[in-house]
Amino acid sequence: MTFRLPQTDDELALVRRYVVWSQPPPGRGRYMKLRGVNPLREESDRDVFNAALAEDARRISDADLDILLGFEWRARLTAAWLIGLDVRTQFREALGELLLASELVYSGQGYCLALARFGRPEDAEILTAYLDRYLPQTDCHYDQDWAIGALLHLDAKLGTAHAQRFLGPEGLWHRSAFAGRDPLAAQRRTEQLCLFAERVLATIT
Repeated sequence: MTFRLPQTDDELALVRRYVVWSQPPPGRGRYMKLRGVNPLREESDRDVFNAALAEDARRISDADLDILLGFEWRARLTAAWLIGLDVRTQFREALGELLLASELVYSGQGYCLALARFGRPEDAEILTAYLDRYLPQTDCHYDQDWAIGALLHLDAKLGTAHAQRFLGPEGLWHRSAFAGRDPLAAQRRTEQLCLFAERVLATIT
């Protein structure tokens, strides 16, 4: 898939509404807080930010999410978070294609979170395919840590062991660009984000 920039007034309004959402004064754009996983941090505007994020995840239309997924990384990252929070599994195929293509920075974090939230064997298959493709590329610092964290989370949930062939002594992880990173730390991050999603969505009626 290729990306484009928003051009029409309606497209620009959609990006301002969901992607550049900011709590004054003056606040940082929503996409920046999502990139830094700020919903988990103690910040002065955390409750307002999280409540608005959950509300938007529940209210945004599928059509608007489709449009955001066609834009650049900021829109894609935000759309993936909203999809993941509301567990809109109808976007599984689209997110899988975007993750495997890895066209843009940062947005893969959102795809991996959404797949972890979906929680099905087919989501583990997508993550496995991604790791098979990108771990051997030792010059690629993409979202392999987010993918292994999501896959470990799914393994624990589903009672499977897909991640183990990557993490064994001869596994691709130890020969990848991420060899120095702890996969279990990535799993804990995914688990924290999934718990966060359950908690904030429970506040929306």
